[in-house]
Amino acid sequence: MRASGGLTAQPSHLSAKIVISGGFGVGKTTLVGAISEITPLRTEANMTSASLSVDDREFLPAKTTTTVALDFGRVTISETLRLYLFGTPGQERFAFMWDDLVQGALGAVVLADTRRLEDCYKAIDYYEDRSIPFIVAVNQFDTSPRHRLDQVRMALNIDPDIPLIRFDARDKESVKEVLIRLLDMLLVRSRQSRVTAAAGVPEATG
Repeated sequence: MRASGGLTAQPSHLSAKIVISGGFGVGKTTLVGAISEITPLRTEANMTSASLSVDDREFLPAKTTTTVALDFGRVTISETLRLYLFGTPGQERFAFMWDDLVQGALGAVVLADTRRLEDCYKAIDYYEDRSIPFIVAVNQFDTSPRHRLDQVRMALNIDPDIPLIRFDARDKESVKEVLIRLLDMLLVRSRQSRVTAAAGVPEATG
């Protein structure tokens, strides 16, 4: 039996699909690998000489592989909730895959790197245009400027009600905090929708 909003009802638990997005080399594969309780599925390929002229490696000189389809992992949040994580490819030439990857998703995490915030604009626009709930997580690389989160919010031009959090994609507990923050937001929105529906007030759109 499938429940609405991307939740799948099971006899003993609920399963939810979460999408991890962001620009090239922002930490999507690292995030999934850090938190997944199963061996993560990765579709990485060696970067070719052709891709070097397309993918900006200014801040990632040691990066030699790139995700060409998706990353996939699973994490059990509680006895009743299990998350399935789908990482999208970060390159523009693989953008055609996004519609399939986000189908049925409960929500999304957009990763940002303060050295190149513009790389996550496309992901933010994508989820806003489709009314898919998301939060923004700033992956704090060792060499990234540590801007205040209010400055990051202003630079990204995201609404005040969209959670913005700083984290380390390499650290399991830090990644778990990001996922819990997303779930908290989704729970609050779900409660607000039920209250609105019970009051007979049309929900705001756009």
